[in-house]
Amino acid sequence: MKIDRVPSVPLITCDPYFSLWSPADTLTGADTCHWAGAVKRTQGVATVDGTAYRFLGLGEEPALVQRSLDLTPTASRYAFEGAGISLTVDFTTPLLLEDLDLVSRPCSYLDFTVRSLDGAEHTVDIRITFDEGHCYDGEKQPAMIGGVHACGFGEAGWLSQKQQGPLSHSGDGVSIDWGTLYLAVPSGMGTAAYEEGERCGLSASLSLRAGSGEQSAFLVAAYDDIASIMYFESACRGYWARDGKTILTAIEEAVGDHRTLRARCAAFDEELLARARETAGEDYALVCALAYRQSIAAHKLIAGPDGEAVFLSKECFSNGCIGTVDVSYPSVPLFLLYNPELVKGMLRPIFRFARMPVWPYDFAPHDVGRYPYATGQVYGLLTGRSREYGQGGVFPPFYQYPAGSQVYTLDRQMPVEECGNMLILCAAVAVCEGDAEFARPQMDLLEKWAVYLLEFGADPGEQLCTDDFAGHLAHNINLSAKAIMGIEAYALLLDKLGRAQEARAYRRKAACMARDWEDRAQSGDHTALTFGDRQGWSLKYNLVWDRLFGSGLFAPETYRQETAWYRKQCNAYGVPLDSRKDYTKSDWILWCCAMTDSREEMESLIRPIARFLKEAPDRVPFSDWFDTKTAKQIGFQNRTVQGGLFMPLLREEWARNEQ
Repeated sequence: MKIDRVPSVPLITCDPYFSLWSPADTLTGADTCHWAGAVKRTQGVATVDGTAYRFLGLGEEPALVQRSLDLTPTASRYAFEGAGISLTVDFTTPLLLEDLDLVSRPCSYLDFTVRSLDGAEHTVDIRITFDEGHCYDGEKQPAMIGGVHACGFGEAGWLSQKQQGPLSHSGDGVSIDWGTLYLAVPSGMGTAAYEEGERCGLSASLSLRAGSGEQSAFLVAAYDDIASIMYFESACRGYWARDGKTILTAIEEAVGDHRTLRARCAAFDEELLARARETAGEDYALVCALAYRQSIAAHKLIAGPDGEAVFLSKECFSNGCIGTVDVSYPSVPLFLLYNPELVKGMLRPIFRFARMPVWPYDFAPHDVGRYPYATGQVYGLLTGRSREYGQGGVFPPFYQYPAGSQVYTLDRQMPVEECGNMLILCAAVAVCEGDAEFARPQMDLLEKWAVYLLEFGADPGEQLCTDDFAGHLAHNINLSAKAIMGIEAYALLLDKLGRAQEARAYRRKAACMARDWEDRAQSGDHTALTFGDRQGWSLKYNLVWDRLFGSGLFAPETYRQETAWYRKQCNAYGVPLDSRKDYTKSDWILWCCAMTDSREEMESLIRPIARFLKEAPDRVPFSDWFDTKTAKQIGFQNRTVQGGLFMPLLREEWARNEQ
């Protein structure tokens, strides 16, 4: 779809480290950068009949005129004109979720197509350069080394630090500080080169001729991180390498698959955008197009000890935690829609850590470490402990600690939040798969967490939850809704496991809690923010699972009045998260959209988010936390939670499957 502007355009989106964006209206308007903002300079020059013109990044050459930008879920296409030619440049990361090997393959395509505009033939030499900054974090330039491999598929330039320290840091706004960058040129299309000098780099040169017809060529950019994740006791590579595959083999496959994958991506993009338009119009298509790659690439997919998929998120622009449950929870609509195996991959590390002696609580953990170390929860450590490690430091392997180690403090945990999240996500997987076999080995933990919600979820005390941006709340009504749906989710799992009598008992308890919730939450023509004073209001996005599961715990009138209230509170760029501040979370707005049966209501809530994308002043990857009056980013960018923007499509899919 053609767009005039978004805050930042995804170019290469493989994982949290190999992530390249253009933060400008034109591809020549700024240096390319990592999602966290560090410049990762990539330059593109087209020499037409001997005169150089720039089309990518900053530089001294005059820029070709950018005529358009097309954005789809898997690709960004720029069209340029000048010097008698047209040039299109496509950046495609083939993140097709049904194919786990493909999702994890750290390879991205750059495609170039030229043709003549003036009827004359023109020679067009394309040169792409990636500088050494792609291979290290920070400002200090390390000693570099590189070269070119002659391979069966063509040439592959490579670049890395001379001294390698895989998994040598952890944290939030950091980029990779180890591994090897590759720039591969298929046979017959051009050459690759390693360039030494004051700043090293990789370059690829392609020779094309612009005539009456089109001529095309492509490159593969790839990154071998050597070791991707420290998964408890094991240093794991990406899922793609689980059988010993090398990066050159992966690049060779990418070259060989190019035509097929481009066609598959085009078909997928067309289908997804058509579904989005049918569901909620052109604005929703824009939202989905920009959210798709970001939501996937904020994860790393590895193979666990038995070869199982483990899909680990990075809590981007927050605290850098890995596998955070309340980050997985909002992100799952996208993955439930296209491959629930990835949701199971989010849950596996949490279940594993929850059984370790160091975890002393009868509720679910918040995370399993700080990216790229999945070695035990780091959130909620005893006062002051987190600050000792700072940005870049590596926490101890908490998973090895014995029982009674007193690592954590209770007042920094999220008990109701994470118990509800885990139960709901397990039930959602069961709905997708038609059975609860994935949950069966974990039912002892899930029962313990459901019992916790029965005891503490009806009217939660003052405890952390994912919406505490404006301060902690006791008696949080939306958090109570999550507890009710967590208990209902446990009943759903019991039912699918053939434990009908127990299922009925839990369902009755959930229904009783829901009736009590509706009585105590009501505040005139909407529900309040907290029980007791019945003041304020908030987005009750957790109710959406009642609609998806078809549970019928809450009255249809509750949804009608809530949607009507949200529309009344809507500002220029969206509905605030709650009555305390003007900022919002875009993922939760889309969950609320899925609670209405009216397309008009859905479009009215989505339209301001599309406006935010067109007018936001901050040139960062799609932020989920911003001011609804000014469009200013409050915090967060490039987060996987934007997978939650696909909730209306998920509800539509499940409704169709029930018919």
